Amino acid sequence: MSTKNIGIAIAAPGGYAPDDAALEMGIARLRAQGVTVHNYYDASRKHLRFADTDAGRLAQLNAAAADPDVQIVVALRGQYGISRILPQIDFQAMADSGKLFVGYSDFTAFHMGLWKHTGRVSFAGPMMCDDFIRAEPVEYTLKQFWDCIHGPSHRVRGTAPHNPQVDVRGRLWGGNLAMLVHLLGTPWFAPIEGGIVFLEDVNEHPYRVERMVLQLLYAGAFEGQQALVLGDFSGYKLNPADNGYDFDTMLAFLRERLPIPVLTGLPFGHIKERCTLPYGGMGHLVSNAEGFDLTIVDYPTLPRD
Repeated sequence: MSTKNIGIAIAAPGGYAPDDAALEMGIARLRAQGVTVHNYYDASRKHLRFADTDAGRLAQLNAAAADPDVQIVVALRGQYGISRILPQIDFQAMADSGKLFVGYSDFTAFHMGLWKHTGRVSFAGPMMCDDFIRAEPVEYTLKQFWDCIHGPSHRVRGTAPHNPQVDVRGRLWGGNLAMLVHLLGTPWFAPIEGGIVFLEDVNEHPYRVERMVLQLLYAGAFEGQQALVLGDFSGYKLNPADNGYDFDTMLAFLRERLPIPVLTGLPFGHIKERCTLPYGGMGHLVSNAEGFDLTIVDYPTLPRD
């Protein structure tokens, strides 16, 4: 897929780049592919654990959205920070800009706020750090991204044993589990009626995953939903006190307790091979014993060459 004549803006609503040289290499690689890169992140403005002060990070986002030569705004990275500026983000201005906003993890809050306040689709997908700066680019992750944003439809294949058979349609919503739970009860929490929910997280023990999913359940977030699709949940450590309680045990419990089918095997999360998912796009999920196919339509795209 050609990337020529595409303008990408880099904005850092959360953490700073851990390796400035790698970031510059990633920017140079994009430019060599014909992408025009507008970098609104300034490494010299690091503030505590953040890419800039709260005002500075908000200014980056606003400048990227206002740039007439930009079609795509990619988050520098996740970590933590967007929660501090949510009340100041003008989501209507973001939507009116026509930009395609891309990120995951901490950026989940942006996706949810944008949909809640404007109904505009954004993209749970790669960020500059570390998807675009790897010394060895991950073909699956980058191909998923470019294929998705050029549309008009997008397909994600997932494989995992013991998934239930389903054939459902609904708009996609979800993202990082901890961020979704963090937004419960706020003006930015926005379950999509009749939707397909996707979740991922990292460094969360299975009991914490269970607890957060139950919180969503008890809050009514799964009412009327079509399915729950789980991505990667890695980075945790079991210990002797678990006494046989592991992820599979937790999964079996959720499948008994939740009122919707629960699938695993979505290639999404804090992993190298990561799919791109239009948040708010219309999904068709079909699952059988061999795996599942998720086909997404009805989301904003860039013209093909």
